[in-house]
Amino acid sequence: MNLVSLDPTENQSSEALRSFLEKCQEPARQFHRQQLVSISLEVDSLDPLAVLASIFESDERHFYVERPADHLAIAGAEAVLEFTCSGPSRFEECQAFVDDVLANAIIVGDQGVPFAGPHFFTAFSFFDEVPSDLAFPSASIFVPRWQVATKGKRTVAVANLLIDEDTDVAAVAEKVWRAHSKFGEFSYAEKMFTAEGESPRITMSEVSSPEHYRESVQRMVERIGAGEFDKIVLARAKDLVADQEMDPLRALDGLRKKFPECFAFSVANGKGPSFIGASPERLVRGYGGMLTTEALAGSTKRGATEEEDQALGEALQNSAKDQREHRLVLDSILRRIQPMGLQLSYPEKPKLRQLANVQHLHTPIKTAMPVGVRLLDIISHLHPTPAVGGVPREAALTGIQSTEHFARGLYAGALGWIDSRGNGEFFVGLRSALIEGKKARLYAGAGIVEGSEPEKELAETELKFKAMEEALFES
Repeated sequence: MNLVSLDPTENQSSEALRSFLEKCQEPARQFHRQQLVSISLEVDSLDPLAVLASIFESDERHFYVERPADHLAIAGAEAVLEFTCSGPSRFEECQAFVDDVLANAIIVGDQGVPFAGPHFFTAFSFFDEVPSDLAFPSASIFVPRWQVATKGKRTVAVANLLIDEDTDVAAVAEKVWRAHSKFGEFSYAEKMFTAEGESPRITMSEVSSPEHYRESVQRMVERIGAGEFDKIVLARAKDLVADQEMDPLRALDGLRKKFPECFAFSVANGKGPSFIGASPERLVRGYGGMLTTEALAGSTKRGATEEEDQALGEALQNSAKDQREHRLVLDSILRRIQPMGLQLSYPEKPKLRQLANVQHLHTPIKTAMPVGVRLLDIISHLHPTPAVGGVPREAALTGIQSTEHFARGLYAGALGWIDSRGNGEFFVGLRSALIEGKKARLYAGAGIVEGSEPEKELAETELKFKAMEEALFES
């Protein structure tokens, strides 16, 4: 990886950029290989979702995530490099892809700006293997051609270019320069997503049935009582059909406004389908040698009044069933990553994490990253966590596959990004839907432990479905 401090547009002309790219082309000619050149420029404040909407093409990959509470948003579109794989070694294979790309990359611009440099956007399914007819493979990773991100009050635009010995660098330079000149013309997505006309008419059906879910919960409680496992997460799926095409980015705009403390996300495979949602759960965040993860398990609804809300929160904190579920998740996380040499720090008792329509028990976990341990190494040990799988893991995963009447795909999978310095952040694909044209499949699940009641678990999944249903109805 070669870091270049020179600003290739310091002369404010496409000719200066062309001259710089010609120099970058020399290694490609010398070694007869493709050369990744990543150019970062700090620009005036932009809304990355507006940029993505402006260049959106259903036949191009994209990755978008925003967490308004952290003043963070990042969009990447069009794949200049991509890689897919499957199986138990998928995390290691994706890390090898990252290493190979960076080994010969030329990275230009101020790398002190948040989100500068090339980013690798990744999506890992819940299971190591998935059916071949699913929209997304078991593991996919790509470097976008265009990337725009904001952190706080700073915005950076990145162009990732793939140059070989035959590339017309003059044409490439002109294309990048035109795109840079257009950045100031993007309007904010609030204007772009103003509703027009009537809301779509939608029909919805359960993939199996509420009764099947109740019966499944009851069977799992019995199997837990027999000692087969301590916890298992059972999900439901609903299929939705609208009378008009659904706009995933419009739905995403609604989700980011309604759930500012969540990760509002959209992942497109470049073939039409988009997986979108508003996830409350961070899987891991690695930055500057520090790692953050969390246990998030145990749920209840929000109250209609402040008094009811407080009473529900206190009942959740005093619930033996929910505390037991939360502790199972926390203990499993600790057990899986402590052997990697991590010195973990976390509070003794979980706190309440309150979202717009639900509240959870939450325990943040922090640690320094040992030398030689990377983000994907951590994820390969953590995913899937007991918050979305179960304890013991293998028994729970087998139980899920034999009980749920649908493929999870990216639901409860690990989604996120890694930058050229090894920093990155991953979240869990929850409160989500797979959208393609007039159709969508919605997902929601609940953790089953000793003492779980089928009717209450069904109600919890309905509460989680509600956010996505409203986003799609209002889009």
